[in-house]
Amino acid sequence: MNDNLTYLPLREPTFYILLSLSPGPKHGYAILKDVEKLSDGNVLLGTGTLYGAIKRLLDRDWIRRVNDPIPNGTDRERKAYVLTNQGRRVLNAEIVRLQKLVSVALTQTVEEAP
Repeated sequence: MNDNLTYLPLREPTFYILLSLSPGPKHGYAILKDVEKLSDGNVLLGTGTLYGAIKRLLDRDWIRRVNDPIPNGTDRERKAYVLTNQGRRVLNAEIVRLQKLVSVALTQTVEEAP
């Protein structure tokens, strides 16, 4: 059995955080705004929720810290994060799982109640 499947299904915020990082590194605030955009405003993360999730993702080795590629004009270094190979595998496994759900749903006739 694929070890990635033991983590599925992902919680919606976790899915969107990993999805947000799939194109490349982002810092926390950019992840927060991207999750809101990707979810059409359905997932609104507070900073505490976001950084709690980031800590769990770091502990699971699904993401890692990198130097922020975007200068912020201050002496304070922002923390940026990127998907690891393991994180990308988990995200891809969840996408396949969701695609299968949608595929099954599309084979059924959905009728409105009278």
